[in-house]
Amino acid sequence: MPLDRDGSKPASTPAPKPGVNGAARPTTPTSPGLTGGGPGLTGGGVSGDPLRANLALMAPGTALRDGLERILRGRTGALIVLGYDSVVESICTGGFPLDVEFSATRLRELCKMDGAVVLSSDGTRIVRAAVHLMPDPSIPSEESGTRHRTAERVAKQSGFPVISVSQSMRIIGLYVNGQRHVLDDSAAILSRANQALATLERYKLRLDEVSGTLSALEIEDLVTVRDAVAVVQRLEMVRRIADEISGYVVELGTDGRLLALQLDELMAGVDADRTLVIRDYLPTSRRARTLDEGLVELDLLSATEMIDLVAVAKAIGYQGVSDALDAAVSPRGFRLLAKVPRLPTPVVDRLVDHFGSLQRLLGATVEDLQAVDGVGDARARGVREGLSRLAEASILERYV
Repeated sequence: MPLDRDGSKPASTPAPKPGVNGAARPTTPTSPGLTGGGPGLTGGGVSGDPLRANLALMAPGTALRDGLERILRGRTGALIVLGYDSVVESICTGGFPLDVEFSATRLRELCKMDGAVVLSSDGTRIVRAAVHLMPDPSIPSEESGTRHRTAERVAKQSGFPVISVSQSMRIIGLYVNGQRHVLDDSAAILSRANQALATLERYKLRLDEVSGTLSALEIEDLVTVRDAVAVVQRLEMVRRIADEISGYVVELGTDGRLLALQLDELMAGVDADRTLVIRDYLPTSRRARTLDEGLVELDLLSATEMIDLVAVAKAIGYQGVSDALDAAVSPRGFRLLAKVPRLPTPVVDRLVDHFGSLQRLLGATVEDLQAVDGVGDARARGVREGLSRLAEASILERYV
């Protein structure tokens, strides 16, 4: 039987629990007790971003955040490792194994003692407590305080996120993926989020204007590259602001429910429109970009480049010269067909493949539409009437 570190009494070695010896990168929290179950944890691609996934674990309304707040109110510090494997075990000395269910009060009491607390990667169990962490001293660190320097080195060496609570400054820091993120209180985050939301509302209004103009120009076959790229530019700007707000929603946890509802309402259909517009206007040359390549290139543009229509046009495959913006271009019809009620995506794809352009679609008769696989008489009439109504509405919206 193994002895405890001080050799005073035997210590049983607990059997490993699920999640304790997990992967080196924590996954999105799934425990209802930690996530709070609110809509604030669903936005912004939490599962694809390690920082946001761990911020969700620590968001207001979670048991871990409750424990951290108790530590701050008690004016004590803390060092908490979110994950346990052979690497973490090798840098732990002293302390004692626990392997008990996590609770905020247990965390608070354990942090009164000297040493770090080790949790499972999903934060549902307390694995060890009062341990002394001895990471590789050769790992570079920009921190000066002992606790924060240790936290940064442990995070880099183990790959697990580490939480550091400063006793003197009363702040909570998260070290993950080589980054340090300081948690703000909900009031400060809400202030920034509301400012971003007001900006998003203004940008969304401008997006609706340029989208309406583009629809009317498409009906009249008067679209230039500039008109199409202006819509792509606005869609990308709106997406970026929404992504920033999604980060605030994650940090706010249960305090961000109303913010999440407003964000969902403003962003309804925006991501789909972004894809449809790019599919409509991707160049068709032999070396033209694919849809995925165009989306990636857009995402890589800096904030300064996003203001430049030439740079945006180049990102989706057009020539990077200003003269190219005035060239006439014809949409394929994906965006307009997506607005026709009860028209499945596979049928939209077949219609575009068959006719090739929006103008040919607008000029097609019911019999022409029926020639497409999967389009019967009723569906052909629905498409014909739907396109006619959309054309009338677009023209009226522009000129009346």
